[in-house]
Amino acid sequence: MKNLRRNFERFCFRNRNKGIPNLMLYITLGTAMVYLFTMVTQSPILYNLLCFDRERILQGELWRLITYPLTSAGGNIVLTSIFLVCYYSLGRSMENLWGTLRFNLYYFSGVLLMDLYAMVFGGYADAYYLNLSLFLGYATLYPNAHFLLLYIIPVKAWIFAVLDLAIIFFDVITASIPVFYFPYNLLPLVSIANYFLFFGKDFFNIFPISWRVNAGRLFRKKKNYAPAKKQQPKVIRFDAGSYQASTATPKAPYNHRCTVCGRTDVSHPDLEFRYCSRCNGYYCYCQDHISNHTHIQ
Repeated sequence: MKNLRRNFERFCFRNRNKGIPNLMLYITLGTAMVYLFTMVTQSPILYNLLCFDRERILQGELWRLITYPLTSAGGNIVLTSIFLVCYYSLGRSMENLWGTLRFNLYYFSGVLLMDLYAMVFGGYADAYYLNLSLFLGYATLYPNAHFLLLYIIPVKAWIFAVLDLAIIFFDVITASIPVFYFPYNLLPLVSIANYFLFFGKDFFNIFPISWRVNAGRLFRKKKNYAPAKKQQPKVIRFDAGSYQASTATPKAPYNHRCTVCGRTDVSHPDLEFRYCSRCNGYYCYCQDHISNHTHIQ
């Protein structure tokens, strides 16, 4: 599984410029146009043409499978504008870090999962929770980024992300009361399934390091009373020039090489390289993958 994910990351990196560039710009502009048209004309004709409708899709209106994210706006125009600008900013930041291809796959996989869910179980699909997956993804990549609550109070992104997760699971529970509406109550989880699919264990990066350390202590298995063998420290030998050429280890043509993409400080001298302290070993990563890779255990 680790090799599969590593190969997927390499594939996305090598083809990072393929796909629809600046995808969130088109989605937010399209959503704004549908919203403004509905507000000005006081007619839901455009909304009804683009929204998800299972019966009409089965009759051949297949464009509804991908156009329903454009119908997510509604309510107050000021709040709608703020949310659209926020979603564009979050999506743009993720695309700059991941590349166009990976971000496209991230967003459209969420659309596809909701399509399958709604078509199989006869439910509905909208982009409310799908857009929340953008915020969760951004908070996982940048947990210490600050948002200004009421444009005054700075709040870290991971705090909002934890609140969003709590609201999502609360919605799943309340959707089952007073009748257990399975599987229709799973809509919020299906809507953010693309987030768990792409991030996996990196989901825990949302939480502060102190929380993760304390949780690890709680669930850590009890150690045996028998004294464990003392682990010998790993010895790293550095070539100081004192060894004979016949016994010295051949020196690699580079000093640092990224474990994910394979770029070196010789082929790309403008890149910065770091070693991950959470990987089990001495694994080097470039600036594009130091905070976005599968930790090797």
